[in-house]
Amino acid sequence: MFFLLFIEILGYNIRRWLIMKKVAILSLHLGFGGIEKSIVAVSNLLCEKYDVEIICTYKLYDKPVFDIDERVKIRYLLPNLKPNREEIRNCLKNFKIFSLFKESFKAIKILYLRKKTMVNYIANSDADIIISTRDIFNEWLSEYAPKGILKIGWEHNHYHDNYNYARSIVRSAMWLDYLVLVSDSLRKYYKKQMVRSNCKCVYIPNIIDEIPKNCSKLNEKRIVSIGRLSPEKGYLDLLRIYNSVVHKYPDWKLDIIGDGVEKAKLEEYINHHNLNNSVTLHGFRKKEYINDILHKSSIYVMTSYTESFGIVLLEAMSHGLPCIAFDSAEGACELINSGMNGYLIKHRNFSAMIKKIEDLIKDIEVRKRIGKAGRADVKKYTSEVVKDKWFDLLER
Repeated sequence: MFFLLFIEILGYNIRRWLIMKKVAILSLHLGFGGIEKSIVAVSNLLCEKYDVEIICTYKLYDKPVFDIDERVKIRYLLPNLKPNREEIRNCLKNFKIFSLFKESFKAIKILYLRKKTMVNYIANSDADIIISTRDIFNEWLSEYAPKGILKIGWEHNHYHDNYNYARSIVRSAMWLDYLVLVSDSLRKYYKKQMVRSNCKCVYIPNIIDEIPKNCSKLNEKRIVSIGRLSPEKGYLDLLRIYNSVVHKYPDWKLDIIGDGVEKAKLEEYINHHNLNNSVTLHGFRKKEYINDILHKSSIYVMTSYTESFGIVLLEAMSHGLPCIAFDSAEGACELINSGMNGYLIKHRNFSAMIKKIEDLIKDIEVRKRIGKAGRADVKKYTSEVVKDKWFDLLER
């Protein structure tokens, strides 16, 4: 009898091993953003071995912004609803009291439906593995996931001395099986904070899509920066720094690729300081366009106040660009070995940043040496290397 029971259990497990496991990734949306880019990149890797489905709350655009493998399924929970923050801001700005009341009621309804639909999916999911990408999703995944599902949190942001935020991540992940961090320094930090939890902290870096066959010749008089135009990215600081550089080196141009809430402020600064012929705001652009600009540039500058990983640094390094960043961007510290494969500027020192940019402008041989070292280091973040880390985690 025991032998027959053993054969039955063995047969059941063999059948499960032969069936492709399903991985569900919980996402707020698939629009522009570093988290969303990472979700798509990892989904494209995992679908080689798993049945992958992205569960999106909002459908912001007709199709995902980033190219996604046709094998990856996408399910939208609220396809006809979008966050209405801008509408509320406009009502406040223009003192439209009735419209404000209406939009506030709509916002409450959207938040209610966001939770209801996601909790309903989690509670009734047929996935073997669920990966959460937000702290609020971590909480719902912990509370409502059926037994037997592997529960993984995936944290992309750096707490940047905001310990209330860090505590919210710890609370949300306490009952998960794993918490994936995009930098090793974050893994060490959260491991200490979660010592009483059974949740294990794992470091898996973000992925660079590809390393181009040919790198930039670094002979164009162009500085470039890529990212969301929001306060934490420090683009007003970049313009102030560049405004000092361009007076000494008027032939050098600045390209900024990205869009966001600070675009109007940047345009105002550019107009006020007569930089229209020197600075170009390109807006959001596709990968091919970005690669073309990087290939034509000679220096990459990051002025972020905080950065959990800094995938744009890797993209710039892959083109052989020397990269300069403030050390307040924690992700930059993870990637840049100052003086070897790039430069880190301490304490957001504008004068030091300006001097280092000017040093690179004056010496193309230094640009080439630093760029070559950065390009070599990028190999640690290719899809083949990172894919194995994800497969190892999901098969434990």
